Amino acid sequence: MPEQIAERNSIKMKKLLGMAMVFVMSLTVFSACGSSNGSEEITTADINSIKAETTTSYIADGNEIETDAVEKRVFTIAALKGPTTMGMVKLMEDSNKDLTANDYNVSIYGTADEIVTGLVNGSIDAAAIPANLSSVLYKKTEGQISVAAVNTLGVLYMVETGDAIKSVADLKGKTIYSTGKGTTPEYVLNYILAKNGLKAGTDVTVEYKSEATEVAAMLAGSDNAIALLPQPYVTVAQTKNPKIRVCLDLTAEWNNISDNQLITGVLVVRNDFLNEDMEAFDTFLDEYAASTEYVNAHPDEAAVWIDNYDIVPEAVAVKAIPQCNITFLRGADMKAAVESYLKVLYEQEPSSVGGALPDENFYYVG
Repeated sequence: MPEQIAERNSIKMKKLLGMAMVFVMSLTVFSACGSSNGSEEITTADINSIKAETTTSYIADGNEIETDAVEKRVFTIAALKGPTTMGMVKLMEDSNKDLTANDYNVSIYGTADEIVTGLVNGSIDAAAIPANLSSVLYKKTEGQISVAAVNTLGVLYMVETGDAIKSVADLKGKTIYSTGKGTTPEYVLNYILAKNGLKAGTDVTVEYKSEATEVAAMLAGSDNAIALLPQPYVTVAQTKNPKIRVCLDLTAEWNNISDNQLITGVLVVRNDFLNEDMEAFDTFLDEYAASTEYVNAHPDEAAVWIDNYDIVPEAVAVKAIPQCNITFLRGADMKAAVESYLKVLYEQEPSSVGGALPDENFYYVG
């Protein structure tokens, strides 16, 4: 048996060396053709280098180890169904085609609770989650996660089936249907109302529903209903009910009262995973950033992938992408944006960020 293994290995070695010599001879021809232009000649050292690069090493039991192969790192990534995943679809496509530097196994979840469990028990390495949840998790895990990027800015819109709302002041005395009790929609709405002299529960009634489909149903059954919805669910609702119109862009309203950016989604990573190979993680951030840029620049193509991953239908995605404020901030820009946004939430409701603002170790700036 050892003799058979040795013979197979010898044959493989000869084939590889033969291929190397053919490659070297080809280079020699090209070098000779270009020598008048100052091209360098192929030296013995070059030949030995090429041989080394094309040689396969063998261990005693006959298993092969390719010395020039670079093992990809596997990332287990979670994302919420919606805008925070839409910017990632090019990355997902490229990874499936083995075109990325690492292997990115992305799972899409319907609720943040499922992702939280995975981050805490270590089965998820990185995740796209709501911005305020990242701070809550930092507190809950005693500093075992870091925020590495902002992937989505403001996506909230006030819509109505009537024509009564022209400004935030017009919301006084009205009932608003919304999702997101205890999450970003509630905190953003309350902040905007307060800065405009209104108080939720006193001047404005807010009825929270568990899902966007429930809110859409309330809109469908009334001629003067008002609702707060995120994209792409605004577009979904409009395709089913043409009476629905956007009356307020909450990102614009936020910008009117604050110097800080309104942030919806961020990317977090477990620190033990990050510290194992920061270079690989930085490469992931590079590829994620490129994916986000591609999605914004090619909404028609990206919409097909978004449909394929069952995020929202293609027709909805094409219209929604420009309204989703998909972005990618990292480093110092990310830190400044997240830090200031969390401070606004903390001043309004400390529990929204876990009871305390995270320290400097929360931010991975590369």
